[in-house]
Amino acid sequence: MARTAGSHSDITGPRIQEAALKLFARHGFAAVSMRQIAGEVGLQAGALYNYTPDKQSLLFDLMRDHLNDLLAARAAQPMPDDPMARLEGFARFHIRFHTDRPDEVFIAYMELRNLTPENFEAVTGLRGKYEDELEDILRQGVDAGVFAVPDTKIATLAVIAMLNGVNTWYRPGGRLSLEAVETIYWDMVRKAVTA
Repeated sequence: MARTAGSHSDITGPRIQEAALKLFARHGFAAVSMRQIAGEVGLQAGALYNYTPDKQSLLFDLMRDHLNDLLAARAAQPMPDDPMARLEGFARFHIRFHTDRPDEVFIAYMELRNLTPENFEAVTGLRGKYEDELEDILRQGVDAGVFAVPDTKIATLAVIAMLNGVNTWYRPGGRLSLEAVETIYWDMVRKAVTA
């Protein structure tokens, strides 16, 4: 099948992903059609299949790419030995990284139910790598007597849920700067895991 005249895969492919991201975040995966995605990009619906096999693949690619970007960005951060400093770094990083990507975060958590079993397993595996880092920090802190949490897995999920909450209300130019929000959230995280 020939590509639409004037289209370029290195330009059109990312535009399709951006359109799908916006539409999935706004309306939900199930409510969005390939025709809507094509219309957003200015293509005929059939032309989308030159770039992606189906809507499921688009959803999976968006989630996978987001999580790979997250893991790569986190790996580039300094990792101090002290569990308290590592936890602070994790909390501040999480807020900063995700605040710039509210649609990706929304889709990564709210659209898991729409993945095929194979794609679900791949996405949750990537997400698990990120969660494992936080759990390792908490476990290290418990072992060192710095943190007091009865179950590190539950604490991990609770901390991530708290940090994800920033995306639901924070807006640049509001009453607090992002740095001030990070500091307040870091203080709440610290108090949540210490005796």
